[in-house]
Amino acid sequence: MFYLHDGAKSFIINGKKYSISEVSENFRELAAEGLAGVCGVNMATWRILKTFSFSSSFSPLSSSRLLLKRQKLLSGRKYASSTPRKPVSVSEYCLDTIKTSEYENFLSLLLLPEQSRPAAIAIRAFNIELAQVPDVTSETLMARMRYQFWRDTLDQIYKGGSPNQPLALLLRRAIERSKLSKRWLKSMIDSREDQLENKQFSSVKAVEDYSEKSNSVLYYLILQSMGIENVHADHAASHIGKAEGLVKLLRGVPFLGAKRTVLLPRDIMMQHGVSQEEVVRGVRDQKVKDVIYDVASVAHQHIEHARSFMKDVPAEARVALLPSMAVFAYLKALQKADFDIFDGRLQKRNTWLPFSLWWAKVRKTY
Repeated sequence: MFYLHDGAKSFIINGKKYSISEVSENFRELAAEGLAGVCGVNMATWRILKTFSFSSSFSPLSSSRLLLKRQKLLSGRKYASSTPRKPVSVSEYCLDTIKTSEYENFLSLLLLPEQSRPAAIAIRAFNIELAQVPDVTSETLMARMRYQFWRDTLDQIYKGGSPNQPLALLLRRAIERSKLSKRWLKSMIDSREDQLENKQFSSVKAVEDYSEKSNSVLYYLILQSMGIENVHADHAASHIGKAEGLVKLLRGVPFLGAKRTVLLPRDIMMQHGVSQEEVVRGVRDQKVKDVIYDVASVAHQHIEHARSFMKDVPAEARVALLPSMAVFAYLKALQKADFDIFDGRLQKRNTWLPFSLWWAKVRKTY
């Protein structure tokens, strides 16, 4: 048995006391193995991660440091364990995709009722699949063929079959269990295909119409998967979806600008005398900030309107609308940055968001 003694000035191993000065190179390895046993870590893990606990000079370990190193050792068990890991299920893979692509929606999804979560995972993963089509295809024709594949897949699912494709099988399961609307699912495909060539929106109204078809329908479907049919919940979902679409448009300005693409509403840009080239070059003049302010103001109005009749939305439906918290938080951060969309602080992850979402769920708000 191994443990520290006299404030880490000596060791007792198998009943025999050793001073630090007596510890040789080989004995340090033996002491390290003893520490691994105390921490509950198998030896395969220890041999890989032993550098976390022992350096070339054996310094005394305080209790807090010992606990910290124990956590590091335990965190490595899944990588060093000789036990083979279980195959990842389609649902787990889709959940990981949502976490990578839409972290804020991933956090909100985890707070949904357990029985509604599988359908929500399928819906969110399907949305990401459609959104990524332009990025994974080199030609417009190939992208349109991919969208047509998903139309045909939906037709097959609603006739009782589906291709042997992981996401299609997950989507079929969600459709069969929750009776999801085919019209809304097809709306997701049609809206993405209409915007396939990244055409600049003519007005804020055009952005809102696109957001209704591509974002709001996600909330309709998730509410449907929860068995909730309420006109006030759908009304709030419509406004939150539009606000989210406008915020996505704003957040994409620096990234699309690097590709020489500008989607900001043409009428607002003309109103403030801003050219596409100025957005592409990342100009941070006041007139560019005014364009961003106008778009952000419309998004904020949608959030405020959705919250104005919260008391009429069923309490059990409000958890499906939690992503509005992330939209509102981004708008506040944008305001703090003086509507400079190229401010690097806007690209940082909101570390308070998980707590904000959880607290909103506890309070039954959105």
